[in-house]
Amino acid sequence: MNAGAGLLRAIDEPSPAELGPDFTGMLERLGGPAILRVAGRDRRRCRLVVTLLHGNEPSGAAAVHAWLRERRVPPAVDAAFVIASVSAALLAPRFTHRLLPGTRDLNRCFLGPFDDASGELAAAILAAIEAARPECVVDIHNNTGRNPPYAIGTGLDRPRLRLAALFAHRYIHSELRIGSLMEAAATAPCITVECGRAGDPESVGVAQRGIERLLASDDIEAIPADGLDILHSMVRVRARDGLRLAVSDARHPDADLTVTHDIDRHNFERLAADTVLGWVEPEAGWPVEAHDATGRDRSRDLFYVDGDGHLRARGSWIPIMMTTDPVIARQDCLFYVVEPLTHPT
Repeated sequence: MNAGAGLLRAIDEPSPAELGPDFTGMLERLGGPAILRVAGRDRRRCRLVVTLLHGNEPSGAAAVHAWLRERRVPPAVDAAFVIASVSAALLAPRFTHRLLPGTRDLNRCFLGPFDDASGELAAAILAAIEAARPECVVDIHNNTGRNPPYAIGTGLDRPRLRLAALFAHRYIHSELRIGSLMEAAATAPCITVECGRAGDPESVGVAQRGIERLLASDDIEAIPADGLDILHSMVRVRARDGLRLAVSDARHPDADLTVTHDIDRHNFERLAADTVLGWVEPEAGWPVEAHDATGRDRSRDLFYVDGDGHLRARGSWIPIMMTTDPVIARQDCLFYVVEPLTHPT
């Protein structure tokens, strides 16, 4: 795993000149993936923040830049910031590319293989985490659709719930295995934070306030974790491979599957049974797949296509991360389906 460690440029105590006046300038100065390190009052401990695993999700990097520029006192413990997909973020038009053309999604590479550019960078990030020996890892993202802030983690333990409470009021417990950082960072509690929509100043505010709380606390074990709305991630919904996908307010003539243009208004809302989610052309066949943590396709339990070609919800369930960006929907997924956790520990 250490083979890729040199891919991350290390900068200790970044100066104002290295940071630049804004976060875009910081990315230009970095020129590529980097880890920025700041000494804390307690040098025996470290907390680590990862940002910009996706180039079109810049709020975390903007929040890190603001924290670094505005800090007046050392953090409680050593702080490290990994800023990953700098080249994708700066590719014109800036902050619109999830990944570089022809590469794999970085946040799907952390379980391997590590034999291409994205895999090597994932290995370098994991090596940096292992070397830092942090007491926690927070990975900050944006959504492309309308969503409130929320956190995701692979466990229901108190350390993850405390981290989540620093950033949001909602926590998603996920057992899906898709190669994300939070699945692979095994040496410390790790959560993903979705701080809101990219380009929204409040998303930067959510990330910045959470980072400030994270790094100001002398003891994160003292952070209360009560009051979180906890949901369980059930399935990941994707358009079937090869389908022509569009987002529109009506059936699109050049698409096999058209998703409604305002579908993201349903995020974190319990859908009524039979809600229309889009339109399917008759010759397209079954349009979606929806795999749960066991790999079982649950799509026919969640959807049906009526006689007029409407894709409808079968029963009542809660979607999150619904996107109205067809490029992101093809690269990643349409959305996830969750349910409230009935017996959180």
